[in-house]
This record gives sequence, C-alpha cells and structure tokens, in this order.
Amino acid sequence: MKSLLYATVHRREHPVDDGAAGHPLNSWGPHELIKFFEYQLYTGDKLPDLDKLPDPRHFATHVPFVSLPRSVVATPGCKIVYVCRDPKDHLISQWDFANKFRVKDGLEPLPLEDAAELFCAGLSPFGPYWDHVLGYWGAHRADPDKVLFFRYEEMQRDPAAHVRRLAEFVGLPFSSGEEEGGVVDAVVALCSFERMRGMAATKGGRTELSFGVVPNSSFFRQGVVGDWVNHLSPEMTRRIDAITADKFKGSGLVV
Repeated sequence: MKSLLYATVHRREHPVDDGAAGHPLNSWGPHELIKFFEYQLYTGDKLPDLDKLPDPRHFATHVPFVSLPRSVVATPGCKIVYVCRDPKDHLISQWDFANKFRVKDGLEPLPLEDAAELFCAGLSPFGPYWDHVLGYWGAHRADPDKVLFFRYEEMQRDPAAHVRRLAEFVGLPFSSGEEEGGVVDAVVALCSFERMRGMAATKGGRTELSFGVVPNSSFFRQGVVGDWVNHLSPEMTRRIDAITADKFKGSGLVV
C-alpha cells in the first residue's frame, strides 16, 4: 500500500509509464519513502518538525483508530487508507515476522500453536485483531470520504481497480489520457510484490526502526492469499473462524 500510494501521488514528478528507470521505488524501500509514526518519527525524545516535510505528507501506522491523534482524525483533508487481511493469513505473517527477531536475539522461535493462542486471546502488538479492524471499518462507514477501507484479498484479485479507487480518494484521479497510456497498469507493475521483493534495495537494504535495524527483506515473505492453509491445523482454523464470525456479526464486514 505504501508503494501504491507513493507511486500514485507522485506520478507527475516520478513517471511510471516510461520504464520508471529513475523512480525512487527503484532505490528505496517503501518504509523509507513513507515512514511509520511510532517506529521512525516519534521515538524516544524525538520530536520531528513535520512542517519541513514536503506536501502531501504521508505517514504509516499500525495503531488502532481510537489511538490516532486528534489532529489526524479531526483535521479536514487528512485522509486515512486502511488495509485488512484475513485473520489467519494475518496471524501467519505476524508469527513469521516476530520469529525473525526472536532468532536474531538468540531466542527459540515461538511455536505456531502458542502464537495462535495469544492471537485468539487478543494479545497482539496493537490489541485484538478484530477490534483493530472494526475500529477502522466503523470509521469508514461513518465517513467514507475520510477513511478508505481495503481488503487485501480483493486488492490481489483486481489491483488496478483499487489503484483507481486510491487515486480518486486522495483527489488525484487518473485522466483519460493516463488510462489510455497504461499508467494504472504501470503503477501496479512497479509496485507488484514480486518486483518489490526482487529489488536491490529490498534484498540488501535496511530500515532503521525504534526497535532496531531491520533488513528490508524481512518485510517481504510471500504476499499470497490463503497461505495459512499450509500452517494452521483444522482445529486452529475453526477456532479463528468462529471468533471472527462472532466478532464481525452485524457489522456488515466479511473477510
């Protein structure tokens, strides 16, 4: 999403339809172009001067909607794009990422059974998965012009349609000339998972976060839909599905 947003918003100064040879996404990882609030900007005693950043200012965060600063929620023109994923794939991705750091620190990898228990109990870095998703889902339904809600699985099925929605949402819709010139498809190609994973900046680059320096390759696992089936037992699957059905009942949300 960071790559798609950056490429879409900056397509005038950084064209994507000419091979994008000099595009920043060829030299920098997405977390270096759009930084995290809690991991890169506001860490320790750091108090960045956000006014010095070029417009439009883009930031990323994992915090729940209820924990967002009032300046983000209440400021007119400040927009939020949220991506949710099937909870089972979310769990596998989170478990894999956490274990990379456990091994790096000399700890034993956390067994998946233990990770699933913690997940079902709502013990995740940013609170229960279901509350997190419902917070942004509710905000989207209350004000769709403020909060755009994407499902990862739907993005995978039709990325071009979601890029168009994203461009409309941020007030930079693609022109008929851009459509005819294949700019939308060029954005999708530039930001594809396989391409991003194969870049030199991803393979060899590093991103400095508040909890340590992270190899950019750690942010890219498989990016596929439904990989949970290769890891979760039928019992784990039934339990997560049952909790999801109960939590999302009556919300109008299906993941």
